[in-house]
Amino acid sequence: MITVLEAKTKKELTHFIKFPFSLYKNNKFWVPPIIADELETFDKAKNPAFKNAEAYFYIAYKDNKIVGRIAAIINWSEVNDQHKNKVRFGWFDVIDDLEVTKALLEKVYELGRKNNLEYVEGPMGFSNLDKVGVLTEGFDELGTMITWYNYPYYATHFEQLGFVTEKEYLENKFPFKNVKLEFFDKAQELIKRRYQLKALNFKKIAAVLPHVDKMFDLFNASYASLASFVAITDIQKEYFKKKYISFINPEYIKFVEDKDGKLVAFAIVMPSFSRALQKANGKLFPFGFLHLLNARKNSKDVTFYLIGVHPDYQNKGVHAILFKEMHTTFTEKGIQNCIRTPELADNHAIHLLWKNFNPTTHCRRKTFRKEL
Repeated sequence: MITVLEAKTKKELTHFIKFPFSLYKNNKFWVPPIIADELETFDKAKNPAFKNAEAYFYIAYKDNKIVGRIAAIINWSEVNDQHKNKVRFGWFDVIDDLEVTKALLEKVYELGRKNNLEYVEGPMGFSNLDKVGVLTEGFDELGTMITWYNYPYYATHFEQLGFVTEKEYLENKFPFKNVKLEFFDKAQELIKRRYQLKALNFKKIAAVLPHVDKMFDLFNASYASLASFVAITDIQKEYFKKKYISFINPEYIKFVEDKDGKLVAFAIVMPSFSRALQKANGKLFPFGFLHLLNARKNSKDVTFYLIGVHPDYQNKGVHAILFKEMHTTFTEKGIQNCIRTPELADNHAIHLLWKNFNPTTHCRRKTFRKEL
């Protein structure tokens, strides 16, 4: 018999978070999260996403053992402002038992029907800065700290239960040696002169912080036209600033400004923390934070986390300025591999940015949809 119960207390939410640790035990491609960080994400008093969203966390039990989990989410900004009558689900993990998946998803359907919503989509988080999609290709590729990993049967379960593909995302990578300075060096100098632009580089996070609000504003402007985009609110800006910016290497943050000091482009790259997170195994103490600090300083692989260009400057080659600055930094750091976070398959503009670097698609993922 399958029983599905809501996780409400800290102890229950910890069980919710820890289930994948047993499901993927000894899996060399799964990258575990930090348990304390996940608990904060689910804390309604700490995560400002709950100002505009509601979420319920469910655990499935069978024979007194945890066999699955799911989060049912409504982003009310999406529903009320964008008129997308959608209930989301995320943080989905399950054993290979279709009946367990069915029982978990029923909780999502109930939330959607209760609020007169029209369809369900997932896996996805609260916002565009959360993880997204179920892996459909690339099961033998190391995950990242900003993607979910899963077994191949996840997508099969969705299809068997009547879900269809809603969006597809590609993950690409390329060796840094593919990045030739001649691809963009002369172009970026010409573009800087033509549009009176300048690049900003940083050595200390304190110098970055005065620009962060402008960066989030630019993020909202540059991604607004994409499907499923929900703007980052002012209170979320403060939350992400405190939670993440101080942990990013300042030299991996690049901005481009115009002559009036207006931010027109940005890029944030992070060292790969995947191996460090595997060693930490969900805990910062006693040694987990040392593994993360070592990766922050010495990792030779980097992940392109965010890149954005103001709509007024898109298709004008401004990205060449960002690439030039990154090339200089990566050369100094001895970077070997560049990894890109999931990008919508139909976002052709972003794919064109990387074409000269001969990237390979190593993972694909999807969100799935079902009408209620």
